[in-house]
Order: sequence, then C-alpha cells, then structure tokens
Amino acid sequence: MVEKTFAGTIVNLNDEGYFEDMNQWNKEIAAEIAKEEGIELTDKHFQVLEFLRAKVEKGETLTIRSVGKSGIVDIKEFYQLFPGGPLKKSTKIAGIKKPTSCV
Repeated sequence: MVEKTFAGTIVNLNDEGYFEDMNQWNKEIAAEIAKEEGIELTDKHFQVLEFLRAKVEKGETLTIRSVGKSGIVDIKEFYQLFPGGPLKKSTKIAGIKKPTSCV
C-alpha cells in the first residue's frame, strides 16, 4: 500500500495506483488524478465516474459494455473521454478498485 496526497488529502493506494478505500474520494481528488492521466474533466466525465461508483457500491461488475449501455455515453464516446484504456483510467479517477476484467 502506498500513501499519496491529492488535493491536500492523503489517500491509500494499491501498488497499481488504485484506491484501497473508495470513501476517500472526492471530485477535487478526481480532478488531480485526471490531470496526471492527461485528462481535463467535464460534466460528462463526472457523470461517467458517478455511474461507475454507483455500480461498484451495488456490487455490480464493471465492463466497457455496461458503460456503453448506461445512457450517459456510448462506447465510442467512452473511449474519447478516457483514451488509452477507458475502464482502467476511469476507475482510477473514480477512486475505485481496478476491475477484474482489466489486465
């Protein structure tokens, strides 16, 4: 486990940089993580992040397909919002654990 400071808050991350406790997350932290990933967050980004967090809180499995069926974005737009591995990047920014479907 690694401790890192985002937006003045110390958070616990695993060795791959994903949150150990999703309750440590907030929008300011998300913006800083996104900046490190080369992404400037918009309202659409936050809608996707909140969708992902809600799915995890319900214990549901995250997939690119489920995001595409969310009604928020289609799969093409998901890739545009989070280029270079949309599910990996979006879950990292959302403060949740890396999905098991991601290598």
